[in-house]
Amino acid sequence: MSSLSRLTLLLCCGWAVTLLYGEMITYWLPLWTCSWPRGGSTSSLTGSSQSTDKRVNIAVLADPQIMDWTSLNLPRESMTLKAAKFFTDLYLRRSLQTSILPFKPDVVLFLGDQFDGGPFLSDKEWEDSLSRFKHIFYLKERGRYSDIKFYYLSGNHDIGYASLHMHHPEVISRFEKDFGLRNYRFTVQNVDFIAVDAQTLDGPVQGKFTSSTWEFVHNVSIDPAPNSKVLLTHIPLHRPDGTPCGPHRASSVINQRVSRAASDEGITYQNYLTRETSEELLKLIKPHTLGTMSWQQGNLYPSFMLLSVFGTNATQSPHVSTSLCFLPWQTHIYLWYLGSFVITLLLVALWPSNRSSLWDWCVQAITSLANTPKEKDDDDDGEYDMVWDAEGSMHLVKRAASGAKTCASRDAGPMGRGSAVARSAAKKHQRQEVEASVVVDMKAGDSKAAEIGSSGRSTVAKAVVRRTLHIFRMLSFVAAVNLPLYVMLLFKDWI
Repeated sequence: MSSLSRLTLLLCCGWAVTLLYGEMITYWLPLWTCSWPRGGSTSSLTGSSQSTDKRVNIAVLADPQIMDWTSLNLPRESMTLKAAKFFTDLYLRRSLQTSILPFKPDVVLFLGDQFDGGPFLSDKEWEDSLSRFKHIFYLKERGRYSDIKFYYLSGNHDIGYASLHMHHPEVISRFEKDFGLRNYRFTVQNVDFIAVDAQTLDGPVQGKFTSSTWEFVHNVSIDPAPNSKVLLTHIPLHRPDGTPCGPHRASSVINQRVSRAASDEGITYQNYLTRETSEELLKLIKPHTLGTMSWQQGNLYPSFMLLSVFGTNATQSPHVSTSLCFLPWQTHIYLWYLGSFVITLLLVALWPSNRSSLWDWCVQAITSLANTPKEKDDDDDGEYDMVWDAEGSMHLVKRAASGAKTCASRDAGPMGRGSAVARSAAKKHQRQEVEASVVVDMKAGDSKAAEIGSSGRSTVAKAVVRRTLHIFRMLSFVAAVNLPLYVMLLFKDWI
């Protein structure tokens, strides 16, 4: 087997392993590195360590934000946008199918931002995004997952903020028609989960949606049921500026930003609830708050949360434990593909085509660079004669070719002091013969050099063409083997 054939086989195997890891194996890693919280965790509602086998497991997901035309500011029918939507949708579907559902959760809870540009989508675009959402998260073909309950919070990328609601209240009704009420609660193991529409909490007091949200909160606060409570909001509670966000956030510190519309029309953007709103919520509901990680666009380290609610008996209070799990780093996978492609190009371009090993080829290349030949000095070659002129001064004269030297020596006679005329004539005759010889040799040398240069250029051109054909054949073979594998891995999880 030739050296290039061995390289082709090596690249085929290398790319097959790379694709299998990047498109399949990497999604299994959370199953090996993460698990449901243990019953003895101290992260409980009472702060005590408890142990019980009666539990309900909840997978908490934040900000899927399925992509649409508002995400990248691309034309609606752009092929780039369609490709980006396909790959981001596929990532979310794989993550749920391969990394989350194998944990067999009893409940899946979405903490808002199901869509990316929800408030700005037309009804048709909303329906298209809703159909994609159902396909991604297996809501169309429930099958073996039909016993899993799904709950949704509203997010600012779904319904916007209070200033938008005043002019476009239809975004609220559209969301509630497809995802349910914005303010509600559900109970798991005597623990009440309170879902609140945080986008309306800081809106105008007289606003319809703001007043309805606060009315819901007050009703929860006066409920006589003794259940412990978990507060669920899409917008986080207030925190002072400069407060660290934890080791797993994309930014270590995120300060509060609030933008308001003119004429008291409400908020146009906020990343935290205001201090007054947060304190009022905590006073009325007295919750056990839970944080989670977002896999929103631009997040290099997407994640999800495993939350377990442990049952109670006569001597124990309910408690909740959480565990943070990380999903595959999609951006790093694509960067690894790009690096592998560059390495492949370098290998096929530089790999030796003969049977010598790569090590021998490298040694020869380094040796040839280190031992660069020096320019030849013509004065270093040849022999010299000592010649005295009529005044007795000595000169070194380079000898001519042997034929010319012989002829000159016969004509010149003995060289000695006092024979300047004879020496001059001999030297003149010798110089003429040498010049004639040099002219002839230079013409012959120029002709031969031209032939060698033309032949060398032709040889180099042929070598370049042959190498280019080898590279094309090798890349074609590697692509023919691995592209079908890549397409199969893509659509295995999509169909």
